[in-house]
Amino acid sequence: MKTITTLAAFAATTASALASSHMDAPLITLDDPANITDVYAFVAAAPNSGKYLTLGMSVYPFEEPGIGPNAYNFDYRVAYCLNICKGADLATGRKSLTYVYLFDKRYKNNNTILQSYTGVVQNVDDAAQNLTQTYSILEIDWSAGAVTFVGSGIVPPNNEGRATPHYNQSAGDGPAKDGVALASQLDRYTAQTVTTQPNGMVTWAGQRDDGFYADIGATFDLLALRSPGEDSQQGFNVHSIMMQIPMARLGGDMQTVGVYATTFRQTVELRSAAMAPVQFGEYVQVGRQGNPLFCEGFVAIKDKDAYNRLPPTSDASRFATYASTPELAALLNALVFAPNPIPGIETGRFDLEGIFIPDVIKVDLSTAPVPLAGGGANHPTNPDDPGFASTSIFGGDLIFSPLQNKMIPSGWPNGRRFGDDVYDIGVSAVISDLRVNPPIIRTAGDNVDANDIAYNKVMPYAATPHNGRVHSHH
Repeated sequence: MKTITTLAAFAATTASALASSHMDAPLITLDDPANITDVYAFVAAAPNSGKYLTLGMSVYPFEEPGIGPNAYNFDYRVAYCLNICKGADLATGRKSLTYVYLFDKRYKNNNTILQSYTGVVQNVDDAAQNLTQTYSILEIDWSAGAVTFVGSGIVPPNNEGRATPHYNQSAGDGPAKDGVALASQLDRYTAQTVTTQPNGMVTWAGQRDDGFYADIGATFDLLALRSPGEDSQQGFNVHSIMMQIPMARLGGDMQTVGVYATTFRQTVELRSAAMAPVQFGEYVQVGRQGNPLFCEGFVAIKDKDAYNRLPPTSDASRFATYASTPELAALLNALVFAPNPIPGIETGRFDLEGIFIPDVIKVDLSTAPVPLAGGGANHPTNPDDPGFASTSIFGGDLIFSPLQNKMIPSGWPNGRRFGDDVYDIGVSAVISDLRVNPPIIRTAGDNVDANDIAYNKVMPYAATPHNGRVHSHH
């Protein structure tokens, strides 16, 4: 476990480097453990009728389940950060609070080729789980200049198959179990690693199903969409970090906050030709993500790496034009809607600029807990919550905001939930006109409308990781 001294040093040594955060930006493809795939933020129920701001980030795109002998894990040389912008900081993208996750790993026996498991894992960190990761959490309050140690936790094993039977159907020989509606129904490994910290925060970190779904293959094949679409993420896992923050820690719920994620990698200096001992140096930013699709679908190649090494405070001056004059709108007109292009959607898009600049996910904390996705409306034991629509506002999924005194979207762009079809929501926003009253609403999508496995409706919300022994890609 990293010490508080190491954690505190992070706040004093962060710097910038030329790198990026998702698969669409060139340099990050060389650094999967720091590659942010998705960021989540939504209001969820807490015990005793309270509310949490629930935050999450996923890294390591396209994890092939059941890989070995080396396995996908969090990198102990990477700092994984969830950032919150409050008050006046929301308009500028300046971070008010940062929660830093730092990971360690240990082996029970390193005199074996059986790196992860030496037998069937019945409980987290038992004798059969050879490799175990733990994490420490640091809170940085930037306005007060305060660094606080929040707590720690343990990471459950990856889902190998028979070695991790409690994730799966048929004692490991069947596919991964669906997500559940109640905490009492969680699989053993997940339940054992949901941790309540001394300050009331709830945390979790580990391998999960990739909760994003879209036909990325057809999208980047000249937008030649197919029906039905094929989920390019089907059967792949990611590594996810989830946390829940009581509203009191944020100063109450009558406010809107911004959320984004960053990853920082430690530089390394070799002190001798024999490569030992090794001195780890400062942290440099290598990844950033706020709203889904912005870097991928709006920012030009020349600026993708720069976007990911810069903070959101630079967005208004550096990247606003990508939202106000979206090339994506022109491409949709040329490749999808020709010879009858949609007029007026290619320029002057201050409505899109309001969503993406600064590029933080805006979350209205004053609402009731939002409806959540399970396994679809007809799932026998874990259906979607009443009112949930994967297309959020475009599907009529609205919730009342006491702060704004009106109905607002339950999902993205008001926060982002697991199950939000961000591809369809994003494309529909681009081809609609939200600048007029009433707005002109048009809808479109990629014909992939659901995830390949049911989500949990309790912490950690993301679905069970796919079985390394039994899974399929599209």
